[in-house]
Amino acid sequence: MLEWLVAFCVVILALFIWPGTKYLLGPIAFPQRLGVSQLAAGSDGARSACAEGADGTGKKTRTVSLICNPSALAKYLQKHCRTFGCYSPCGGWTWRASAFLQSAYEACWPCDSSVQFVRDNLQLSDDGLVSLDWAVPSYHRRRRTSSHSTSPVLLIIPNSFGKITRNVVKLCESALSHGYLPAVFNRRSHNSTPLTTLKLQQFGDPSDLREAVRYIRYRQPAGRLYAVSESSGSGLLLSYLGECGSSSYVTAAVCLSPVFRCQSWFESGLCWPLQWALALYQKICLSRYRTALGDIMHTDTLFSSCSLRGVEEALFCQSGCVGSTSGTSSGCGASGAWDAYWERNEPLRDVDEVAIPVLSVCAKDDPVRGDAQSSLPLELFETNPHFFLLLTDRGGHCGFSTQSDRSAGSAAGSVVATSTVDNRGTNWSHKVMLEFFRATTDFFNAEERAKQFAARRRGLGGAAGGWAFRYRSGSTCKRVPACSHNIHAIYNWQRSYTR
Repeated sequence: MLEWLVAFCVVILALFIWPGTKYLLGPIAFPQRLGVSQLAAGSDGARSACAEGADGTGKKTRTVSLICNPSALAKYLQKHCRTFGCYSPCGGWTWRASAFLQSAYEACWPCDSSVQFVRDNLQLSDDGLVSLDWAVPSYHRRRRTSSHSTSPVLLIIPNSFGKITRNVVKLCESALSHGYLPAVFNRRSHNSTPLTTLKLQQFGDPSDLREAVRYIRYRQPAGRLYAVSESSGSGLLLSYLGECGSSSYVTAAVCLSPVFRCQSWFESGLCWPLQWALALYQKICLSRYRTALGDIMHTDTLFSSCSLRGVEEALFCQSGCVGSTSGTSSGCGASGAWDAYWERNEPLRDVDEVAIPVLSVCAKDDPVRGDAQSSLPLELFETNPHFFLLLTDRGGHCGFSTQSDRSAGSAAGSVVATSTVDNRGTNWSHKVMLEFFRATTDFFNAEERAKQFAARRRGLGGAAGGWAFRYRSGSTCKRVPACSHNIHAIYNWQRSYTR
């Protein structure tokens, strides 16, 4: 009880002191410039800038920068993704102009949503359990989507702490309204998923996610698969895409406010109040398994830790542990266990193997990720043709509030009224995600049609002496999991209904 009282006092101080001092010094000067030159949109350079009038006048100010390697896909996105440049962040004296307040609002404020979730509990090969929460409209009762449906599937990966935020719920709403089948992936012990084995998922271990993707492909074989991650959950998505490469079954992916340099983020990337609050949330979620976890680790060290690094080290790098919760048998008690842990779990360790387009949406004033100059790997986006970065001057952490949200909130006069308006609209970052998926799909379809047309022309040209037929395999367009014939032996899924 005392810890919750202290946490409440810290939040009150942060709400009324920290944002006020920042924006008292100037709302425009707070986001620090990256110190890199920006080229005009549509040029051949590695970076391009999009302009949007933030004050509603004819004056144009740069609010969004698209940083990428010049390629055919990059030019196509610049031409067809108009939402990339249609972002007007809130300014002036309003709570939505504060990066911290809008980040806290999206993470903690409850969402009055018309979406309900249908859960599939997936039994993995080692008898562990993960779950997929399929979002369906509230008026659908006990209705299961047909396996012959061609609707695209959107796999949503929440943050690494298992918290289902307002942003995730709104993602499900936006996806449903545009014809997607949203599925939220819950790790072991997260979001009321039972912990059936003494094994927790490491930060960047994609083995459980790989089995979940195979199950999705088995259940919806005719629909394309897209993926989106939130906050620190991007570490798991990037690890999966890098480890699986061209066999990921994912068409395109989006990372909303991702954390890239995760080791330094766990060590010193967050201020103490946020570190303490997140560590407390993790310990509360794990407290129900304290007796069971005591057989494989020192739970006293775990529950006395007050930092993210302390909790992570106690879970996976603790010396003298009986067994490794990560499933590995070496390196647990070595002096360099912490560094060895991140060699196996750093999200960008296999980044060169990523074979699909990945868009990252970030803000310079993100209070969770940290300083943009040190936390964003700009060289990755400048050199790798598969990675794209939308960098905004403002937006907070998974916030990205716009002027329309501010005007609606001013007219209502309260945060509660603002949430009602948000239910009728779509977050700017969600619009960017949906348009990015549409544009990349259209680009790949056009490229495939061009290749087929060129192949037919070559086939007709080579048939001068008579008829000639040339067969081209379509295996690159449709991939079937190798283990689909044994899927029932791997997944023993059960269904339950949650709100």
